[in-house]
Amino acid sequence: MENMLFWLVFFTPAWTFIDGSEMEQNFMWHLSKVPRVVSESTFYLTSPWFEADAKMVTNRMCGIECQKEQPAPSLSELEDSLSYETAFENGTRTLTRVKVQGLVLEPTRNSTAKAAPVRRKRQVYGTDSRFNILDKRFSTNFPFSTAVKLSTGCSGVLVSPTHVLTAAHCVHNGKDYVKGSKKLRVGLLKMRNKGSGKKRRGSKRNRREANGGNQREATKESLEERIQGGRRKKEFGGGQRGAEGRPSFQWTRIKRTYIPKGWAREGSADPALDYDYALLELKRAHKKKYMELGISPAVKKVPGRMIHFSGFDSDRADQLVYRFCSVSDESSDLLYQYCDAESGSAGSGVYLRLKEPDKKKWKRRIIAIYAGHQWVDVHGVQKDYNVAVRVTPLKYAQICLWIHGNNADCALG
Repeated sequence: MENMLFWLVFFTPAWTFIDGSEMEQNFMWHLSKVPRVVSESTFYLTSPWFEADAKMVTNRMCGIECQKEQPAPSLSELEDSLSYETAFENGTRTLTRVKVQGLVLEPTRNSTAKAAPVRRKRQVYGTDSRFNILDKRFSTNFPFSTAVKLSTGCSGVLVSPTHVLTAAHCVHNGKDYVKGSKKLRVGLLKMRNKGSGKKRRGSKRNRREANGGNQREATKESLEERIQGGRRKKEFGGGQRGAEGRPSFQWTRIKRTYIPKGWAREGSADPALDYDYALLELKRAHKKKYMELGISPAVKKVPGRMIHFSGFDSDRADQLVYRFCSVSDESSDLLYQYCDAESGSAGSGVYLRLKEPDKKKWKRRIIAIYAGHQWVDVHGVQKDYNVAVRVTPLKYAQICLWIHGNNADCALG
């Protein structure tokens, strides 16, 4: 029954989860003009110690009502937060100052943080609604194949042939880089059959499995259509054992790490949860299909208010875990929800599946980065949520700069 529910929810068109009034709307990606973030100057910083622990900062946050009362950040404040550190594989780092062009300032500040006592983190709420993706046909195929594991214990998502998007706290705690991040590695999931250890690297089969080409996508789409009608249990990927071997990872070293200064504040200032994201540049390109970025729409424009993400939860021992869940509330920079997740899933890419403009084709895009558990003040009462950092127009422009450089055309997102 659990497997049947998984396939019905994941592969059934989004409109089936929407009430009659919403079915009349056309849920699609709306491309809009975004500001431009450009590099202005770069200088070297002292080498980090690499002694921090990879964990999310525990704060009590100003709630959504409180945020509306905060003054809007000035352009100079935004440019300071969007300036960024680059850490290199040899242990050196730089700070790059940026300028923002073409920005219309928002009327409210996104968040403020206050000190709070540490409380037990409850990341699974009620009945655990997560699904293990064990079947090789799905875990090594798009979209599940875009999920990666970090050697620091977090997750991430492939957003280009050489880049992984993750949570900043997975590599930096706001004061220093975490232990092990100097030799940070990213693991791409593969399934190892019995006796596969003797196979030569680069075999035709391995190359086919690493290639997210058109033939695979065609097979994937036809399989989705069949699954909508329901399939027998043996064909599902949510069982307790993988039919084709245990999971293993192909590990790749990181060449560069990009972190916004809004998070890597050092000094006495606390890191801002709004900037809990980082981009990792791989030392060598992968051959998998990646997921493109998209600007996070307002929740009311999300079909059924449902979001999706996959990661490697710490309580599931290298198993890829998928979940779909509804968003409870939102601010301009954060999504508040009760998606069941454990600590290893931090850094997962939160995505939507919407229609492309002027096309009948549906497309998935990353619209947020899962950060983890947080306590929030709501009308003076502390409520606990699992939160995700939204890809706003400014963050879209910044990540585009990191991926493509100043000369990239990132005008539309």
